[in-house]
Amino acid sequence: MVWIGASGNGFFTGARPRAIVPALGFLPGFVWLIFSPTVAHATAWAVLLFPWMAVAEFVGVAKMVHGCAERPFHLLTMLSLGAMLVLLVIAS
Repeated sequence: MVWIGASGNGFFTGARPRAIVPALGFLPGFVWLIFSPTVAHATAWAVLLFPWMAVAEFVGVAKMVHGCAERPFHLLTMLSLGAMLVLLVIAS
């Protein structure tokens, strides 16, 4: 996929997995580890996982915003915008 370039690589390998995957995993992780702990050593898992998820979310959203604000407007910019909308739906 030579046509993608640096912005495409940032979207496909950085922004999308780092932003959407932690956002989807936050609520089940919160319920299983904090709200009603059903896993052994749930507090230790929560202490390890939630800071990692927060950092991954921040880095992914930063890369995704960079992709949305990029000029010229092309397919990858539209994909970044769509991923941001998905992230906003997950967050709300």
